[in-house]
Amino acid sequence: MLDKIASWLFFPVVLTVALVVGNQVVEEGGNTAPVLLASAIVIFAAERLWPNHLSWNRSHRDVLVDMGHAVSVVIASQATLFVVPKLLAPVAERLASLGTPALWPSDASLLLQLPLALVAAELFQYWSHRLSHTWEPFWRLHATHHSAPRLYFFNAARFHPLDIVVDTTAGLIPLTLLGTPPKVMILFALATAVLGYLQHSNVRVSLGPLNYLFSMAELHRWHHAKNLAEANTNYGSNLILWDLVFGSFFWPRDRMPPESIGIPDLEAFPQTYWAQLASPFRWRRIQAESRSHA
Repeated sequence: MLDKIASWLFFPVVLTVALVVGNQVVEEGGNTAPVLLASAIVIFAAERLWPNHLSWNRSHRDVLVDMGHAVSVVIASQATLFVVPKLLAPVAERLASLGTPALWPSDASLLLQLPLALVAAELFQYWSHRLSHTWEPFWRLHATHHSAPRLYFFNAARFHPLDIVVDTTAGLIPLTLLGTPPKVMILFALATAVLGYLQHSNVRVSLGPLNYLFSMAELHRWHHAKNLAEANTNYGSNLILWDLVFGSFFWPRDRMPPESIGIPDLEAFPQTYWAQLASPFRWRRIQAESRSHA
């Protein structure tokens, strides 16, 4: 009974506490990094207490690789957060000078502003992510994420830095042009990071109706399936809204997501950090080596 209650409450409690504490930290002028670290520690502990798959708790020689990607992700995302708003500033200023009513409801409660930020950013990120599965130049970047041999919270950091630049830029475009306040942007970034940990976590959860709001572990595990018909679904990074709107929502009730995950028909995809950084530029060779292994 305790396990069942934990499976229901784990996601909403972790997310709510992180955002409440994060909001207080921002109000006091602090940095939200400790909140993110604390959330990661809690999720790591939960993976040991209520694992979805015991095998996913064992190292697959991937921890150091994911640590390398985590450093790259921080650098790439911070650089993008600095550069893109500056590039979009002239357009944002032009929109603000048109004499139209404010595009962003800055006076509204955070309970409205933060969900609005998630919805607006997610629309652009949804199509960026979907394109990453259907257009080869983007798939070359995104394949690194799907090369993970298991799912655990640190997979949220397994991204090629150029893939992070694309995804972060996609989310920043609507938020910057709409004039989203800095505080909302900070909390949006915190929510996205915590949701990323939860989405990839190896925790046995049961979200029930929340699966129609959030794109979390129960749904995202299908997105990492080797079966492309199952994997090319549930593109939402934080929310599942746009998958429902555009017909890519997938949640079969007659079976569980597969334990064996990865990239189908690309057995030669590298499993080391530096080789994965180089993989978009060695794509034809990786394909040829994979065909020779078949």
